[in-house]
Amino acid sequence: MTEQAPVNEAVAKPVTLPDAQTVTSVQHWTDRLFSFRVTRPQSLRFRSGEFVMIGLMGDNGKPLLRAYSIASPAWDDELEFYSIKVQDGPLTSKLQHIQPGDQIILRPKPVGTLVLDALLPGKRLWFFATGTGLAPFASLMRDPDTYERYDQIVMMHTCRDVAELDYGRQLVEDIKSDEMLSELMGDGFADKLLYYPTTTREDSANMGRITDNLSSGKVFADLGIAGISPEHDRGMVCGSLAFNTDMKEILEGFGLEEGANSDPKQYVVEKAFVGDGV
Repeated sequence: MTEQAPVNEAVAKPVTLPDAQTVTSVQHWTDRLFSFRVTRPQSLRFRSGEFVMIGLMGDNGKPLLRAYSIASPAWDDELEFYSIKVQDGPLTSKLQHIQPGDQIILRPKPVGTLVLDALLPGKRLWFFATGTGLAPFASLMRDPDTYERYDQIVMMHTCRDVAELDYGRQLVEDIKSDEMLSELMGDGFADKLLYYPTTTREDSANMGRITDNLSSGKVFADLGIAGISPEHDRGMVCGSLAFNTDMKEILEGFGLEEGANSDPKQYVVEKAFVGDGV
């Protein structure tokens, strides 16, 4: 869920722990955002949308770990993560300098609320994300089970600037042209996925916060959707604490109830999102 300067010793030195995994690729999207892929432990089983604890060895010789949503789907041979860069962040100030061949610590105990089983059956599934809160939905949007359960999936993603949307935009484009998913789901599966990116600072085709576009009804008009109803619509939310709080109020205003793994309802919120202080 959920940081180039010379690679420091803490990053370059292999992690001599059983939970070490090897970095296979790194992509820097902006000066604030990057994604990376690592090897997957053979024993790791997870549901798309869950998170794990990952990190590096701290300067004190102890593991420095944070919760990160797995951005790759449950069927992937590797694990992908999407992260913010915080120059003075305890973890991401070092993590942003990783390179292929380096090692990170990964505790293979996945948990989380943004899983399909935490929702009651419905017809339309909404993903609401700000910034790197897109990560769990990157997993769910690539999972065939999502398309089997829902007739329509709407991905609402908001960032400050256009460049910060590049990871999500490229992801959606790749999904819609994915031959494996098309073979599994049929040629029309891509039509089920609606992508609604917006910016709050830089001018773009769509402007405004998710909360404002929902409250005003603009997103419904733009996408040709009547609205959100507890009978047909389900939602998942991942962002800052303030965003999550505002979204809970909006969704409950539409009549949706918050659920959990043990008590499925109409919407769920991820409370372990990695924010700007990591």
